[in-house]
Amino acid sequence: MGFADNVRANRERLGLSQEELARRVGLTNSAVSQWEGGRAKPRIGVMKALSEIFGMTVSELLGEDAPGAGIHEPVGRSGMVPMRRLGRTHAGNAVEEIPDDGVVEVPAGVAGRHPHAFMLDVDGDCMDRVYPPGCVVMVDPDMEPWNGCAVVAETQPGESVMRRYMRGSSTLMLSPDSYEEHEDLVFSGDSCAEVRLVGVVVWYQASSDETGR
Repeated sequence: MGFADNVRANRERLGLSQEELARRVGLTNSAVSQWEGGRAKPRIGVMKALSEIFGMTVSELLGEDAPGAGIHEPVGRSGMVPMRRLGRTHAGNAVEEIPDDGVVEVPAGVAGRHPHAFMLDVDGDCMDRVYPPGCVVMVDPDMEPWNGCAVVAETQPGESVMRRYMRGSSTLMLSPDSYEEHEDLVFSGDSCAEVRLVGVVVWYQASSDETGR
């Protein structure tokens, strides 16, 4: 089944109306109607929330036959495989996620270690000590974060940011790693629960080679 059929079948399996499912992911029932009609797909944060509600991976929700959100067998001698690109995040201030269908060629060995990973385009420069603006990152939604790792997180529904993850006993800090000055995003108490972790960044690819061509 494809994404639209999966949403409908799993919603009905759980006995949820379109309105009830929409409420659980913070949207309106018209959004669910569009998904089930094949007219739209949700942004990555909502996609992950849906997969958690349905008890399946993002790649299974998308209806991919192969594991890994669109990974296929390597072609020729390249050792590269295509991995699905699910949208865009921002290395700076949180911005609205922009759906961006397509695939990115990634090393087969890396893809094999992260079978449910997906790719995101990165805008902004607040992580440019490691991740250059315009790069594409591989995000593993199953990996548990550790202090200092790079993550993609939703700070508001539909708005995501890439930062360094730092978790204390009662605070969560998403910190920049940049040559420029950027502020930390700090959450404490109940506000920590409002931050949804999309996944851990495990690999990246620059947008061009170092000659700029």
